[in-house]
Amino acid sequence: MAKNGKLEAEIMAQLATVMDPELGQDLVSLGMIHDLVVTDRKASFTLRLTTPACPLRDQIANAAREAALRVDGIDEVDITIGAAAPTDSRVSGQLGVGIKSLIAVSSGKGGVGKSTVAANLAIALHQSGACAGLMDADILGPNLPMMMGVSTMPPPSGHKMIPAEAHGVKMMSMGFLISPEQPVIWRGPMLHGAIGQFFSDVDWGELDYLVIDLPPGTGDVQLSLAQSVPLTGAVIVTQPQEVALGDAFRGLAMFQKMGVPIIGIVENMSGEFFGHGGGERLAERAGVPFLGSIPLDPVVRISGDEGKPILISAPDSEAAVAMRAIAGAIAARVSLLILSRTAG
Repeated sequence: MAKNGKLEAEIMAQLATVMDPELGQDLVSLGMIHDLVVTDRKASFTLRLTTPACPLRDQIANAAREAALRVDGIDEVDITIGAAAPTDSRVSGQLGVGIKSLIAVSSGKGGVGKSTVAANLAIALHQSGACAGLMDADILGPNLPMMMGVSTMPPPSGHKMIPAEAHGVKMMSMGFLISPEQPVIWRGPMLHGAIGQFFSDVDWGELDYLVIDLPPGTGDVQLSLAQSVPLTGAVIVTQPQEVALGDAFRGLAMFQKMGVPIIGIVENMSGEFFGHGGGERLAERAGVPFLGSIPLDPVVRISGDEGKPILISAPDSEAAVAMRAIAGAIAARVSLLILSRTAG
């Protein structure tokens, strides 16, 4: 036992030299190493990542294995990989529900594919093993039910609405509460009330991430949301061309003025038709992360119209691969924002 205890201490010391590339801290300080046991020259432990969507999980696991094998007396390493998304204490503290983080997806103007990005982001997070929800905060133009291929929600339970579920993602939208042809002609206070009800009157259960699809622009809904709930961060979606970039920068600046961290910028519809590189230039100008670009592909639009987002209908397509990579980058940034706030 004493010998094993010495070996375990030496292994932990070696693992403390392995850094998480995204978070910039070592695995031991981040609390990622659990249940370390040494038996007959074999070390076994659980590597608990800070997000199920970690894009570098294999790289981190390989580095941890190599570190443990550097210890004299260890010939074999067995690593079980798990994940536990960090909890934004501001979110759980204020809402009093099992939602660990709130990710707002926004754009400065309409027509840049923001809702498409939000829907596929939620699906990608679910496919990575996370519990994900999707809130359609575009009260005046609720399109997510069509995009996700669901038109009704379950009956309420007690005084709570039960969110619909599509492709493994829990979701709520004004589109479930009105007929498709019915216009929503509301002023600011009514919009604010609806957003509040989507939090207080919906039984979301336990969620690692709640993705919130905002309407375009910088209007009442964005202000109400940022003022009423502690957003973990905002993702800005833009097209590459200059006319979209200016609006995106104004939307980004609005969140910054309201103290909402910017998770990063996504360039959608990248390619010959709209150009490319604009989103990266905007990120550099604003001093925020560039999360990636999604190529222009008509299948993305067709998939949304059919209620089967591209991660479902064409999971191996270039656009789907790009969206999964972006989801991983967003999850990593969310973890970094939460952990840095906790450490501070």
